[in-house]
Parts: sequence; structure tokens; C-alpha cells
Amino acid sequence: MFNKKNKNFSFSYFKNDFPASIVVWLVALPLCIGIAQGSGVNAFSGIIAGIIGGIIVTLFSSSKFGVSGPAAGLITIVVAGIGTLDGDNPASIFFLAVFLSGVIQFLLGVFRLGVIGYFVPTSVINGMLASIGLILMLKQIPSIIGGFKGSKLSETAYKTFMSSNGIESKTDLHLLTKLWIDTKSALMDPSYGSLIIFIACVAIMLLWELKFFKSKKIFQYLPGSLVAVILGGVLAYLFSLIGADSGSSLAILTEQKVGLPLEVKSWDFKNLIRLPDFSNLANPQVWLVALTIAIVGSIETLLSVEATDKLDPDKNISPTNKELKAQGIGNAISGLIGGLPITMVIVRSSANINAKAKTQLSAVYHGILLLISVFAFPHLLEMIPTASLAAILCILGFKLLKLNSLIKMFKTDPQSSIVILVTIASVLATDLLKGVGIGFALAMFFILRKNYELALISHTDEKEKVTVISFAQIVSFLNKGALMQTLQKIPSGSKVKMSAVKCHTMSKEIQEVIVDFRDITSKKNNIELELIGFEKFDFISSKKT
Repeated sequence: MFNKKNKNFSFSYFKNDFPASIVVWLVALPLCIGIAQGSGVNAFSGIIAGIIGGIIVTLFSSSKFGVSGPAAGLITIVVAGIGTLDGDNPASIFFLAVFLSGVIQFLLGVFRLGVIGYFVPTSVINGMLASIGLILMLKQIPSIIGGFKGSKLSETAYKTFMSSNGIESKTDLHLLTKLWIDTKSALMDPSYGSLIIFIACVAIMLLWELKFFKSKKIFQYLPGSLVAVILGGVLAYLFSLIGADSGSSLAILTEQKVGLPLEVKSWDFKNLIRLPDFSNLANPQVWLVALTIAIVGSIETLLSVEATDKLDPDKNISPTNKELKAQGIGNAISGLIGGLPITMVIVRSSANINAKAKTQLSAVYHGILLLISVFAFPHLLEMIPTASLAAILCILGFKLLKLNSLIKMFKTDPQSSIVILVTIASVLATDLLKGVGIGFALAMFFILRKNYELALISHTDEKEKVTVISFAQIVSFLNKGALMQTLQKIPSGSKVKMSAVKCHTMSKEIQEVIVDFRDITSKKNNIELELIGFEKFDFISSKKT
């Protein structure tokens, strides 16, 4: 695999690939930790996914510049999945679902279903991403205010709400209810230090979006997310010098920072790996979560593949089925050792291209750098405040929301805008899979209605009493009702011209309607009928009277 003949894995481009890998690593490290934080799991699970996505997935992929790892788009699935899987250790059960999702993805690739992404309407995908972005931003509100998981205020708020509403388990609570309880409990004891860090980090990342910063090479190689993380760590350290005992609301507690397992710092590899709970293999809820991860992850990967190929200066076309198999292998391994779900990520892939990478080895190098960093300086990583990560996730969420594009779309394509809004509302009201299903059903309704209207065009000359009906290239059974309604409106004694010159596919149901009109209705109502271009359809030709 690693030889000069294989241009995708050639060491001869080390001088290009290694600097590019450093850029991707700088982008990926804070995102891996931030996505793990947003998912409610320890930071190491996010870094595991980044390492496997960088090294393992790349080795089996044929995408020249694609970089895989944990994705913001799967955060809500992780949170919902862990929340709905009952057991002594929901996280271990969830890792089983991640492993199974990898198996499903691999089979999708084996059965050559890599084209599945092309059959999902863009409006549904945009609605899915927008809903994920909105939920992602809402979930950061407690961290912005200074709240954290497991605080006494939070636990008390949950117990009070559940007892007053007769709810036995947190898994029975709706996502929005959990967000409200977490936010309300955080507001009861706010940390102004967290709020200041959040505002400062958002400001840094917005500055990096300006043309001035984008045009300078030094800022291209120094991602805004990394600068935000460093700034957040410095501010958290300065605020912590004040000390929580002094009563200062600026002080940042240990619980308000990134937490890594003790095994990472002690290099206890034996206890570091969290194996999935295979005793839940027969649990249907596990398979439902696995299927959700596989479908959503596959769609996000296929979209990223398409976007990456468009950015590729050489315009290489990546084989989608092979990519699904690569992602499947990566997710199976990630689930086996306690990592988050993996997809190809457009943010890292575009950073890889912009950094002038030449081969796939740049992605491999970035995975190795992630592996080294988590064990070389874990104490530095634990200095990162969750408010900094909340800033990164809010920016990511806003980009997924694409608010400006949605507003513009209302003027140009109102139907797609409706699909997006319905998908967002459905995801918020139910869950990601059901919400996307509702959005897909609405999008298909609009598509079928348009097909219903455009498959045949009817024009009537009132003076000459001539009706001309022209059929499009494809006319299916879905257009039977429209054709019958058109024929029923034709008055007695009229002339009718039907043209199928442009039509190459016509369902038998449509042909039956035309034959009945020709042989029965037209004669009964004294209608002069002329059929043009129908000789290519056997049913109509064989039924001539």
C-alpha cells in the first residue's frame, strides 16, 4: 500500500503531506474534544474516533483528501441513543450500537448501496442538518451559563420535575425538557467566568471568518477554533487563581473543564479500552440506534465525499461503495474500543485540501498526531474549559443551520423551505430518524405532485374546439388521475390530438385510459381523436379497433 506506485500513499510527498497534517490536526483536536463534550461522553471517546478516522478509515478509503472522525451531525443521535438504552452502563450498550452500525455500513458498501445518498432530497438533508445545528446550539446554553452535568442543582431539578410529573426515568424525558431543566438549574448558580470565556472565544472565531484573516497564510495555518481553545484555557487559569472559596463568580471549577479518564494520564491501557456490552445484542433498541447511526452517518459521509471531490483540484471521483466499507470498518473498530461514531467530515477535508496535501498520508499523519497528543500532554487538554468548546459547537451549529440560505430560499423555492422547516420542527418534536422520515414524506409529496402536474400538458383552442394533449418523456401510473380529469372535461363534438412524440416510457395504466377513451368515450361523445407517436407502445397498437 505504501509505495511510490500508489500515488495515494506515497512518501515522496512527505514535505507537503506532513505540514498539511499539522493543520488538520490543529482543526481536529478541539473538534474531537468538543463533539465528545456535546455528546455527553468523556473526551477520550472523541479522540479515539479521530484517531481511527484518521488512520484506519484512510487506509481502506480511496478518497484522496477525505478526512474522517467524529461529526457534529451525530451528536444528537449519540445523546438520544445513550439516553434511551437502559442498563447498568448505557455507554457500553451504546458502543455496541456503534459497532453494529459499522457492520451495517460495511454491508451497504458490499451490496453497492453507495448511491443511497443521491435519492434523499436536498431539502430533507438541509432540514436534518439545520435541526442538528439548532439542537447543538441549544445544548450549549447550560455550559455557557456555567452549568455542568452532575451538579447538585441539576440533580435536584431533575428529581423535582420527575417526581411532580410521575416520571420514573430520565430516558422518558423529551430532549427539549432536558434542555429546559439543565438551563434552569444553570441559571440558579451562574458563572460569569464561563460567560466571559464563551463571548471571547466566539469573538475570536468570528474574527477568523473575516476576509482579512482568511487572506493571510499565518491565519490559514492557525485555525480559529484552536486559538479559541488556547484563549479559553488561559482565561480559565487566570479566573481559577481567584479561587472558588473566595466567592467569586469568575472562578472555573474542575467540573467546568474537559475531563479525561485517569487511565489516560497513567497510561493504563488495560482499563482504558471500554468494550461494548454484547449481552444486549438481542435488544431491539440497540439495533434501532445502530440503524440510525448507519443511515445518517452514511448520508453525511456520501455528502462529504461529493463536496470533497468538488474541492479536489484534480477533480478525482471517489468510489462511494468503497468509502462506505471503509467507514463501516472504522465504526466497527471505534465501537469495539469505546469511540464515538465516525463519518467523513467536510471541515477537516477542506482544511486538508487548503493546506496543499498531496496524498492520503496527510490524513494518516493527523491521526498519529492525535494519538501522540492525548498521551503526551493530557494535563494541557484538561485545562480547556467547556465554555470554549460550547463556543466552537455553537459556531458549528449555526453553520449547519444555514439561516441566511433558508431566508433566501423562501423567495426562490418555497416548497423546499417548507420541507426544511417541517423537518426541523419534526426532529425537535420527536427524534432525528422520525423527523427526517416526516420531512422525506413531505418532500416526496411535493415531488409526486409536480410529476402529477408536468407529465402531461393540455391546451384547448375554444374557437376551433381542439384540445391538444402532449405527454412528457415519462408518464407513470401516478398521472392516471390527471389524465382522466383532463379527458372528462372535453365536451362532445370536439377534436382531440394526443401526442406521445417525446414520450419514451408510458405505464400500462395510462395506456388503458387512452384505449378506453379511443374505443368507447370518443365514439360515444362524437369526439374526433388523433393519436400521434403511439405506435411504439404495444398495448395501444395491439388494441386498435
